[in-house]
Amino acid sequence: MLEQEHTTQDSSKHGLAAGENFQPERADWTIDQGWDRYTAEEHGVWKTLFERQTKLLPQRACKEFVEGMKKLPISADKIPHFEQLSEVLMKHTGWQVVAVPGLVPDDVFFEHLANRRFPSGQFIRKAHELDYLEEPDVFHDVFGHVPMLMNPAIADYIQAYGKGGLRAKELGVLHRLARVYWYTVEFGLVMEDGSPRIYGAGIASSRTESVFSLEDDSPNRIAFDLDRVMCTNYRIDDFQESYFVIKDLEALLELSAIDFQPVYNRIASRPDLDPGILLSEDKVYHRGSGRYHANKKSVA
Repeated sequence: MLEQEHTTQDSSKHGLAAGENFQPERADWTIDQGWDRYTAEEHGVWKTLFERQTKLLPQRACKEFVEGMKKLPISADKIPHFEQLSEVLMKHTGWQVVAVPGLVPDDVFFEHLANRRFPSGQFIRKAHELDYLEEPDVFHDVFGHVPMLMNPAIADYIQAYGKGGLRAKELGVLHRLARVYWYTVEFGLVMEDGSPRIYGAGIASSRTESVFSLEDDSPNRIAFDLDRVMCTNYRIDDFQESYFVIKDLEALLELSAIDFQPVYNRIASRPDLDPGILLSEDKVYHRGSGRYHANKKSVA
């Protein structure tokens, strides 16, 4: 059986961090990274995770991810310093990385993104949790997300998501928009030289899902369609049953300029779709066998 990095937090929400009773000292929930307090063991966990992912991702991650990683002050030796990351990001796309104690309330999360601040957990998983964690840690957030923030299209898209999230929450349709984030920023694939490549952080930071998403026969790989994605549920506790593939990163930039209100209205009466279902109108790059999840159901 494959293992995978995943979170148990309901990912239709972005909070709360440190439990419902947590009271942040700052209104924006930011904290000091406390880089000097990382232990040798914690740097060692980063090194293990970093080295195994950088062996897997060449020829699997999109070229923008690989190039972004090369230009950032990220290495195997130590957990990156957020101020150093922010200095480079600011010069390229105007973003910065801010430390938070974990998942934060939705409005705080969106406000940060809308102002080109990426909230990152500053803690790192324990050595016995390499393939499982309950909340996104510094490896998922920095290794998975930050390289793509060096790309102007992704940088603008995630800022637009932050602005759109505040609006979606007011309209009561946040679950629709959260699906778009999930199937792009977290678990998105992009066509490159005729084949799907990884750009989503949830895949890029996961040893086993990096292989599963591209090479396993089990999941569907479907051309991205906004209405379709907004109606499709997703897995928060296991590999995805379907991955949506965008034609290129510029397609995300086009999405960031769309008024989503007509889309919300258009799909308001449509039923939610199971993660593994295929529709007759789907453009299917790979029709999955469903083997992996079927086997898990039979064992259960």
